[in-house]
Amino acid sequence: MKLSILEAAALTAASVVSAQDNLAYSPPYYPSPWADGHGEWSSAYKRAVHIVSQMTLTEKVNLTTGTGWELERCVGQTGSVPRLGIPSLCLQDSPLGIRMSDYNSAFPAGVNVAATWDKTLAYQRGKAMGEEFSDKGIDVQLGPAAGPLGRSPDGGRNWEGFSPDPALTGVLFAETIKGIQDAGVIATAKHYILNEQEHFRQVGEAQGYGFNITETVSSNVDDKTMHELYLWPFADAVRAGVGAVMCSYNQINNSYGCQNSLTLNKLLKAELGFQGFVMSDWSAHHSGVGAALAGLDMSMPGDISFDSGTSFYGTNLTVGVLNGTIPQWRVDDMAVRIMAAYYKVGRDRLWTPPNFSSWTRDEYGFEHFFPSEGAYERVNEFVNVQRDHANVIRRIGADSVVLLKNDGALPLTGQEKTVGILGEDAGSNPKGANGCSDRGCDKGTLAMAWGSGTANFPYLVTPEQAIQNEVLKTRGNVFAVTDNYDTEQIAAVASQSTVSLVFVNADAGEGFLNVDGNMGDRKNLTLWQNGEEVIKTVTEHCNNTVVVIHSVGPVLIDEWYAHPNVTGILWAGLPGQESGNSIADVLYGRVNPGGKTPFTWGKTRASYGDYLLTEPNNGNGAPQDNFNEGVFIDYRRFDKYNETPIYEFGHGLSYTTFELSGLQVQLINGSSYVPTTGQTSAAQTFGKVEDASSYLYPEGLKRISKFIYPWLNSTDLKASTGDPDYGEPNFEYIPEGATDGSPQPRLPASGGPGGNPGLYEDLFQVSVTVTNTGKVAGDEVPQLYVSLGGPNEPKRVLRKFERLHLAPGQQKVWTTTLNRRDLANWDVVAQDWKITPHAKTIFVGTSSRKLPLAGRLPRVHHCETQHTRTVQYSFPSDHHRKQRKPTTSRTGRDGRPKKNMATTARASSPPGTRPFQPPTAALLVYPATLIVGSLFSVLSPTAHGARASASDDAATAAAPVNYFARKNNIFNVYFVKIGWVWTTLAFAAILLTQPAYTAPSAQRPRRLAQAAARYALATLVWWLTTQWFFGPAIIDRGFVLTGGKCEARAEGTAAASSLPVSPLGMVSAAACKAAGGAWTGGHDVSGHVFMLVLATAMLGFEMGGVFGVEAGKGVGVWSRRFVGAVLGLSWWMLLMTAIWFHTWFEKLTGLLIALGTVYTVYILPRRVAPWRNVVGIPGV
Repeated sequence: MKLSILEAAALTAASVVSAQDNLAYSPPYYPSPWADGHGEWSSAYKRAVHIVSQMTLTEKVNLTTGTGWELERCVGQTGSVPRLGIPSLCLQDSPLGIRMSDYNSAFPAGVNVAATWDKTLAYQRGKAMGEEFSDKGIDVQLGPAAGPLGRSPDGGRNWEGFSPDPALTGVLFAETIKGIQDAGVIATAKHYILNEQEHFRQVGEAQGYGFNITETVSSNVDDKTMHELYLWPFADAVRAGVGAVMCSYNQINNSYGCQNSLTLNKLLKAELGFQGFVMSDWSAHHSGVGAALAGLDMSMPGDISFDSGTSFYGTNLTVGVLNGTIPQWRVDDMAVRIMAAYYKVGRDRLWTPPNFSSWTRDEYGFEHFFPSEGAYERVNEFVNVQRDHANVIRRIGADSVVLLKNDGALPLTGQEKTVGILGEDAGSNPKGANGCSDRGCDKGTLAMAWGSGTANFPYLVTPEQAIQNEVLKTRGNVFAVTDNYDTEQIAAVASQSTVSLVFVNADAGEGFLNVDGNMGDRKNLTLWQNGEEVIKTVTEHCNNTVVVIHSVGPVLIDEWYAHPNVTGILWAGLPGQESGNSIADVLYGRVNPGGKTPFTWGKTRASYGDYLLTEPNNGNGAPQDNFNEGVFIDYRRFDKYNETPIYEFGHGLSYTTFELSGLQVQLINGSSYVPTTGQTSAAQTFGKVEDASSYLYPEGLKRISKFIYPWLNSTDLKASTGDPDYGEPNFEYIPEGATDGSPQPRLPASGGPGGNPGLYEDLFQVSVTVTNTGKVAGDEVPQLYVSLGGPNEPKRVLRKFERLHLAPGQQKVWTTTLNRRDLANWDVVAQDWKITPHAKTIFVGTSSRKLPLAGRLPRVHHCETQHTRTVQYSFPSDHHRKQRKPTTSRTGRDGRPKKNMATTARASSPPGTRPFQPPTAALLVYPATLIVGSLFSVLSPTAHGARASASDDAATAAAPVNYFARKNNIFNVYFVKIGWVWTTLAFAAILLTQPAYTAPSAQRPRRLAQAAARYALATLVWWLTTQWFFGPAIIDRGFVLTGGKCEARAEGTAAASSLPVSPLGMVSAAACKAAGGAWTGGHDVSGHVFMLVLATAMLGFEMGGVFGVEAGKGVGVWSRRFVGAVLGLSWWMLLMTAIWFHTWFEKLTGLLIALGTVYTVYILPRRVAPWRNVVGIPGV
């Protein structure tokens, strides 16, 4: 079939051509990883497998394919499986509320959430949106967005996402997802990935604007930039358990986003461990088999082009399985992923059919809108789902306001005699709040930008309305002019106003709408609707001008921001339906502004770099958008080129003042980073694939025009596809390995949701004291930045933040942690995260350039186990003074902190250096000891002559060649024979007396439990080897199995008459000797070598774990001496054993059993994270 052969061939050819033409190239990665239900997905995965196992092939296909544009009530709707009670899934925009609906809320945009820097509000907004979607009968919310990230400030859809900083975006992205899914709706992380501009995102759209291109834009990026910038927030989304990911329109390195095997198979599913399903953006699906094998799980809206009635999936996916171009396990995995997401959020418990229609506001209409077919029924039930969400909308609107400038003008007192409200942005749209389709105009106040990322307003409170209500409370005067071109009237009102409130805006949106020459992306960063002239006119006539900006991102303010008559500037973003109330709350002081700008305000457009491609540059082929700037966007670029912004990233003023002090850094436990190894399980198939006759259209089915079905028209597969170019399957064009369902190697950076679990292990704890030094309550956002070092790295990058509320005079200690990912860079050679050897410095302050506290972190080696160390950086409150050097915490003779020395507010374990972990090579001391002893026994005449007699108990007593050659020497009898008792006592002494295990710490229970597990495992091996293994011990069984036996001693011995001469069978050495027999003939593994090696290695590794921590006084010191004595005597007796007892082979086998145990208990956990979680690493 064309979709399985020609499309795949085209993909392969395109890759070759790209390479030949020196265009960016996306290397293939196959097969598509199958879900395994790890972590929090386990229960949902098992349920999904159970239900999918009962499905037929066409039922599975039905889940993967949309029914077609405008065929059902939602913008996207899958087929159903009625036989098993699985409904059609409803998918609906948008990231800020329900699109194309009624009686729903219009929430603030993502960029406003970013400006709050508030994780709680991000979650609450997500939860509120999820509740509304659920109440409307929507199963999948098409949001939130982290693509675009915000590479270019004029990108049309930046406002749908959060911030150009990946850490800020990642945290708020994840919290939003958690909120949505906690409400029982599947969240969709979009647009994956590098969807950074609207120009050329779709061929038809671009051609409509007069651009002669035949392929969509290719976003070309290097591996390091991909990981450290654009993939970062999607890792956070996967770690948060997101159920769906939407792939984007653009190409990535000249491979379409929805069939790019590198980004879908490798990065998302293999590396990040994504367990949900990948859906296409609407009409971003470009092939059948090519997309299926590359990792696309769901086609939306199902048809190839809107209302075409044809699909790359549907029937063609069924045919692909039947003709062998798509393996059954791949379709099974698609269905399992979809159902697992459905069950994970509990949608099966909350499901209700959609109670609205996206296509009409009429109450009644046809069941299938576009063809006007099906039942004529009630399609809109007008269910009000708003609940009390206006409260959280108003709060986010107010808390996201960024006070950029305040020369004492704010807050307003309410006693101003005359308030002027000036600017079109203060008023209403003459057409009504929803008068422009998908908000595709800029009329009246801007509370939402345009495109599919919108919602209908239930109402819109304008700034003019809210401020008039405020002024009327005090019977003042208020005059408004909302015509930006009526300069004369604007001047008249400004000249008589006590304060002039000027409202201006700048809009943007999705590329399918052109608003005032802006094809989605902004054509410049200036204010819209003559905004600059309005400000100029007002400032010429009023010396108290406050400017409020509603915009999708930064605008150019260089010409007027410093004007002495501009006494205040506020950025209010896109605040949603409560817009006017939110800004009034801030202007009149009910809410103290605490927002921080989530982007940089530059002096010129050139300050940001020319990152928006507006003209084709590859003939009529795919425009090539090269991300040559790497990770240097927004504030990172400003820092790199030492360019001073007007307002830096993270800036935001308040009506009060704050001070940051007392920076403390604590190195906490972080086990060594272990790249993931091993293999996945094999792909599973669920159910059977029958012959083609089983998948024909059901008899009597009345087909709906343009509806996408999964069934076959004929058992002739060519006829079923309806494709004249269909041919027999030609596997030459199937990418190598794409159909291989055997176990696959795991990637080093994989291993859990969001990547290798070691990336998320905390290495440092950081604390800062924040003080409200003003007279009113307010919010401050301490921000932690890290300099990763290295010549090609940004000066600093945001890593942690927290919004804190403080009463006047109140102090709060903000404590956060830095994990390994926070300090690592992507290594393109190792294909893993690495902490480079460059110095790491942290900065804490209130913006990217106001950073009064700083200090260098202790060096952390990437693959080295670390122990807790307290390091404090203490600074004067006046950050302009010289900073003190970092000091470690010390105490005086009385145990209290010495004066003028820094101490931590809280220590998770005792101060000291990191634990010593003996290298694996240290175990070579044991074979060396045995070699030395064996050589001595051979070369020394005394030892050589004594060995024969020393091997027999009776002879040993009669021939005392050397005291240690006698088995009844005191050390052998009272130390070696009961060696495991001494080992146990020494081990207990470590656990009961050493601060690493006794000091109060959140880690103490885990350390003790893991130490007990190590002891138990070693003891079990000792017991089974030397004492009992379901009868005789392993050593005794080995002796008998190699021909050994218990024989009666010669005449004259005490027990000779009581034993038969023949072998006594499977008995132990101890029983044999107790009965007076002789243990002879077999391979006698040296139990002494085994026990002494195991004991000394065990105690050595355990002592290493506490070696770097001060032992304290008294019992702790004596405990270490006791353990040292046991270790020393054990090693001496090991040497004596090597000289006087056993053959070299018997000693070798004892050594190997012991070393195998030591490796399992103490070395393997360094390399295998799951095993490390069980037995731990001493002292860590």
